[in-house]
Amino acid sequence: MSQSPRPFRFGVSFLTVGSRTSWHARVREAADLGYDVLQVADHLGTAAPFPALVSAAEVTRMRLGTFVLNAGVLTPAYLARDVADVQRLTDGRLELGLGAGYVPAEFEAVGLPFGTGGERLGKLAETLAATRALLAAEADAPRPPILLGGAGDRMLRFAGREADIFSFSIMAGVTANMAPEDALARRVGILREGAGERFSDIELNLFVAAVAGSPATADLTIVRQASGFPDDELTKLPGVLVGPPRELADRLERYRERFGITYISVLEPHMAVFAEVIKLLR
Repeated sequence: MSQSPRPFRFGVSFLTVGSRTSWHARVREAADLGYDVLQVADHLGTAAPFPALVSAAEVTRMRLGTFVLNAGVLTPAYLARDVADVQRLTDGRLELGLGAGYVPAEFEAVGLPFGTGGERLGKLAETLAATRALLAAEADAPRPPILLGGAGDRMLRFAGREADIFSFSIMAGVTANMAPEDALARRVGILREGAGERFSDIELNLFVAAVAGSPATADLTIVRQASGFPDDELTKLPGVLVGPPRELADRLERYRERFGITYISVLEPHMAVFAEVIKLLR
């Protein structure tokens, strides 16, 4: 007897906070639009994730996630302390998203070398292992699910062994001489190889950087900066959703069937537009 597909979940990622009053209003709006998870990014110049999430917990029952922390500039002792208390203060609703870091200026700001991709992944692995050990030693052993994100082969294999949730970045649909969906399928396959028998336990997340009803109204600024591709190529990426709600809902159903992707995260500027798609997938 075949298993029922995992139900969809929907996250919305915020970059700024503002005043307490305005922040709480935006959090409530996200909940009212049908989102399951409120996520806060981790970049210099944007919101501080942990205070924002604790404040959000006052006015919503959504789950709360870091999307994603730069492990390259963190120490396990301080990270474990903060994670433990955020998990407690949010009644166990934290999803701990971690990445290897990809912005050189953020390493420079704290006086650390950017290093190679392999070195950054090694630091992520060390930080995750040490943080888990410190959390396990706490009396209440707080253990939020771990979300890892990226697109590189080594990250995928590592996440296959370690992640509870894996988030495919906008670059997951990019491989030379390969159609975007085939590139994503290749990366799902690498994650599957790394995970082995535990693959079915990993929830697959797709980061969506742009949502629009038509190419003419699509704000592709973030995707363009991340990839350097021309706009006509960007709209073909799995992480760019352009079209009427029914078409986009059908596309995400196809992603669930073909790839097993059931957790979709969009940026705050697109949350109202994407809410129309959510209604069709519930």
